[in-house]
Amino acid sequence: MIRVGVADDQRLIRMGLRVLVESEDDLELAWEAETGREAISQARRMPPDVILMDIRMPDLDGIEALRAIVADERLTNTRVVMLTTFETDDYVFDALRAGAAGFLIKDSEPADLLRAIRLAATGESLLSPSVTRRVISSLQGRGPSVPRVHRLLSSLTDREREVLGLIGEGYNNEEIAGRLVVSPATARTHVSRVMVKLGARDRAQLVVIAYQSGLVR
Repeated sequence: MIRVGVADDQRLIRMGLRVLVESEDDLELAWEAETGREAISQARRMPPDVILMDIRMPDLDGIEALRAIVADERLTNTRVVMLTTFETDDYVFDALRAGAAGFLIKDSEPADLLRAIRLAATGESLLSPSVTRRVISSLQGRGPSVPRVHRLLSSLTDREREVLGLIGEGYNNEEIAGRLVVSPATARTHVSRVMVKLGARDRAQLVVIAYQSGLVR
């Protein structure tokens, strides 16, 4: 059973997420919170497997709450998926850098939300290719002019650097396999090796590393 925490200041959003979670046999609602500070308190009291966290909330925003949860040793097994209204939020990149397992637009299809929860619970990340590319594109004009190359980037082979670049552009394993003309299993192996070599917590951090290192154009 996957325990899910829901943090959003809008009652209607919380209700929709609660109904969605409770409709699935393998999911269980652990708690609800309407502020970032309440989400931290609830997570510490009843650690869930996955938290669906709104970026913009009163008292303490979702990114600050995310940082507190990621830093808490008692919550090392809790994964956080951020929710955003992309058109108005400029903080998706900050959320990924802070340790989010991924992000979703609030009006995503129910199937995508459920997939995000299940992927996050298994240690994977949901990074929609189309949304990720839009995020990276929006950052191009205001990111650092000089790439901050990751200190372990030189440990990657040429193929692994290519894979990292594709991850940064939002491609999933199947799409990477297609681009490189290799099997999905081989693509997964490349991704795993890149993650281990760079000491990345998850796929979301690989997107950040790829962007900061100048591998995403």
